[in-house]
Amino acid sequence: MASDKELSDFLKSVEKRAFKRVAYAVRDDDAALDIVQDSMIRLAEKYVDRPPAELPLLFQRILSNATMDWFRRLKVRNAHVRNFSDFESSDEDGDFNILETLEALDSSAGTESAADSVSRAQILLVIESEVSQLPGRQREAFTLRYWEELDVAETAQVMGCSEGSVKTHCSRAVHALAKALKAKGIAP
Repeated sequence: MASDKELSDFLKSVEKRAFKRVAYAVRDDDAALDIVQDSMIRLAEKYVDRPPAELPLLFQRILSNATMDWFRRLKVRNAHVRNFSDFESSDEDGDFNILETLEALDSSAGTESAADSVSRAQILLVIESEVSQLPGRQREAFTLRYWEELDVAETAQVMGCSEGSVKTHCSRAVHALAKALKAKGIAP
């Protein structure tokens, strides 16, 4: 059974990566925050009796299911109702993202020059943009394997597919990203 501290530490360690993963899938930061929050609450309420070693896979599965539920609800809602906000122009400048701000503060140790920092930030934006353009299953496999650092078997379990499918999705994602980044002049 996971203690309150172990559960809290686990949730703190996955919150940023989980947000990015869901934000890529749903392409809506507000919805992504809601999905991650709901998943964390569900894990804390229903699976607190599980050992700490089981928490990462349980959370990833809960997060995947919550994301799929969001898409299902969206499909039903869009079939019957339209929001007025859907008709507003999307030319807002200066969207503020607290998670990116906190991430930037955490990583700024003062050891790199301003030019290096700006260059790194620009490259990360290009990579994030390209990851968001991947097909859904490739994006999910890529983020689980390389950002969440799950092994092939764990990724297959979370995605509900075979290990061979995970390997195929990851390979296609890596090749597509390499090709897109090379076309933009970004080399390893």
